Amino acid sequence: MSYTHELLERVIARSPGEPEFHQAVREVLETLAPIFTKRPEYIRWKILDRMVEPERLISFRVPWVDGQGEVQVNRGYRVQYNSAIGPYKGGIRFHPSVSASVIKFLGFEQTLKNGLTGLPLGGGKGGSDFDPKGKTDAEVMAFCHSFINALYRYIGSDTDVPAGDIGVGAREVGYMTGQYKRLTGNLPGGVFTGKAPAFGGSLGRPQATGYGLVYLTEDLLGRKGQSFKGKKVVISGAGNVAIYAAEKVTQLGGIPITVSDSSGYIYDAGGLDIALLKEIKFNRKERLTAYKEAKPGSEYKAGGLVWEVPCDVALPCATQNELPKAGAEALVKNGCKAVGEGANMPSTPESVEIFQKNGLIFAPGKAANAGGVSVSGLEMSQNSMRQAWSFEQVDTALQGIMKGIVRQITEAAETYGQPDNLVLGANIAGFLRVADAMMGQGVV
Repeated sequence: MSYTHELLERVIARSPGEPEFHQAVREVLETLAPIFTKRPEYIRWKILDRMVEPERLISFRVPWVDGQGEVQVNRGYRVQYNSAIGPYKGGIRFHPSVSASVIKFLGFEQTLKNGLTGLPLGGGKGGSDFDPKGKTDAEVMAFCHSFINALYRYIGSDTDVPAGDIGVGAREVGYMTGQYKRLTGNLPGGVFTGKAPAFGGSLGRPQATGYGLVYLTEDLLGRKGQSFKGKKVVISGAGNVAIYAAEKVTQLGGIPITVSDSSGYIYDAGGLDIALLKEIKFNRKERLTAYKEAKPGSEYKAGGLVWEVPCDVALPCATQNELPKAGAEALVKNGCKAVGEGANMPSTPESVEIFQKNGLIFAPGKAANAGGVSVSGLEMSQNSMRQAWSFEQVDTALQGIMKGIVRQITEAAETYGQPDNLVLGANIAGFLRVADAMMGQGVV
């Protein structure tokens, strides 16, 4: 049995009942085997053994009082996964699906993703099983304050810098920032990213993940003599990532035709009305059914797979494992040419295999959705320098980072003999940056 297979068995035995974490580790280990014949010192120094084990996992209760005066109790987490190349960096997720397994999977992925950006950022992730949907502003604020009451001792601008994720936007980050300042007496500065621009947030941060996804996918299409121009694009999700991906696709001449939520999806054959979509989701905070009511000719389809809609490019931007085998088969059957992951691990292993066997351009999430953490890193730089960059400055820097990621992952894939396997390329390129930093620091 190979070194990587033995290590995977040890990970599963040591962390039972954590399927998301096991899936993430398996996907990475299966692609790293070629490295160890060239670099056996990584085995001798147990680099990978150390990398699959987080430096620390903090678990805590989050008690808060709802609008009816009832005490509620949720569970909170922060995994400080790897700090070899910089302070822990990664979002906080508020969603009922959050568990230790999900947070560890996200932290592991974040470590490699941050390595690809070229920025000095380690990997971390956090969250709670709290669901902000249907809660008042006062209830969300009460929860965020309690969450930070437990977490504030473990974070800092040179230690661990949280940001937003699913269920956590500028509002939630603002509440957490305010409570951190109250508890410590210090101006938060670069302790959080994803803040409102009024108190240190970066312009371009809400757009960053969606725009970065499209910049990277456009670069990969260009390497095959293609572009987004005229292409029909199926997008899942209806948050920042999905909506801003749709916006950038439109700007590049593409035709985004779907977005989705947990109940179904909007299909607009002529192309989504981005302004209407923003009004419904960002301002009115309504369900996608409101889009159908406001836009003649659009359809709302409850249930079903959005991936069954014929398209040229698919951008899964919702959550992990949202694109199953049946969805992948439908995309291939209908002539899809490229898939770019805007979410973390949205395609199941079976789906990834189908894409690769059928020659689709497939950009894995740790590369394709790195735009968000990249601009978070730029926000940290602005905070450190007491500067505020223009949107154009941030967007230009983002485009450069995403082009750099494409260059790294394609070069790694070519070096290791699988030029079209961008999963292998992303995993190897991210691993090498973190591994070399760990080697340089000794056994710590």
